[in-house]
Amino acid sequence: MNIPEEGLNDLRNRINATRWPDKETVSDQSQGTTLGTIQELARYWANEYDWRKMESRINAFPHFLTEMDGLDIHFIHVRSKHENAMPILIAHGWPGSIVEQMKLIEPLTNQTEYGGTEADAFHVVIPSMPGYGFSGKPTATGWNPKRIASAYSELMTRLGYEKYVAQGGDWGSIVVNMMGVQEPEGLLGIHTNMPEVIPPEVDAAIWSGNPLPEGLSDEEKKACEQICENKFYYAFLMGTRPQTLTGLTDSPVGLASFMIDHDWKSHALISRSFAGVQEGLTRDDVLDNISLFWFTNSAISAARLYWENGNAGISFFAVKGVKLPVAVSVFPDEMYEAPKSWTEKAYPNLIHYNRMPKGGHFAAWEQPELIISELRTAFKSLR
Repeated sequence: MNIPEEGLNDLRNRINATRWPDKETVSDQSQGTTLGTIQELARYWANEYDWRKMESRINAFPHFLTEMDGLDIHFIHVRSKHENAMPILIAHGWPGSIVEQMKLIEPLTNQTEYGGTEADAFHVVIPSMPGYGFSGKPTATGWNPKRIASAYSELMTRLGYEKYVAQGGDWGSIVVNMMGVQEPEGLLGIHTNMPEVIPPEVDAAIWSGNPLPEGLSDEEKKACEQICENKFYYAFLMGTRPQTLTGLTDSPVGLASFMIDHDWKSHALISRSFAGVQEGLTRDDVLDNISLFWFTNSAISAARLYWENGNAGISFFAVKGVKLPVAVSVFPDEMYEAPKSWTEKAYPNLIHYNRMPKGGHFAAWEQPELIISELRTAFKSLR
């Protein structure tokens, strides 16, 4: 990847030409991305951020394209130097990209240099979802999570992996759960940091606004409350009118403002990072990902996945029916903390369940050391 200098100049010019709204009328983020946060993001993006550093990191890995059902699927593929390494497919979500998982590649493939042993090593495959980053943009409908899951399974087969595991968060979790449902030959098990464990009757009550079923534990009620807190307005917009968001392809600041207003806890974390607080994601982390969306012009093609998912009738968090071995890591600042009671019912072959001390929705990006440790432990029994 090599963005021409005129592309970088165009980005800076557009940022500097932003027409700003008036300030929000509240003292919190309840009206969305605050003016102070987005103005500081824009100032840093235009004047201090260095895209070339991220470009060099991207180019340091081997990249490939393969055609699936008439669409080019991009992926990073890094084989471990350890001969008996376990192949793993790692799937990203929205508003993520390969940028989310790049921190995992070296530690997973070179375990002996990062506190592990040869027996912990992985061969790593990280695809870009259809419509995202360097993958092709679908020109017809049908690329929903089920179809993506089938494509990812076929990708691992094409790479010659007879046995492998899969990991995901956000859409990546839904995709690897669908892989688990489809049970392709060679898939040994999955790991998720956004487990889909909500019973169907509870899921239906949450989204309809009806009363919750009787008999829920305090932990289960808390999970329901956490989902309701997040509102998911971004998902509603992309799930119903993705093409209406065309302004995101014209205004980099508009794109950034929309992308960072995901779940309220990661939104707050990102806001703190631009206020000078050093924790989790850095300012560069955030802008690396937004810049990739900008330079690949993938705001709308990525958004359509929500529309596709709605047409396919797939719930975000409800039980999917996975029978294969499943490992679950629950992060405290995830959109909801999956209760163990629901997790054990949702995944009858649960091989690992662990509550993490810190971290949120973008776990691999924000807390890579914890995810790496979890993957070592979670898949040990499947090697």
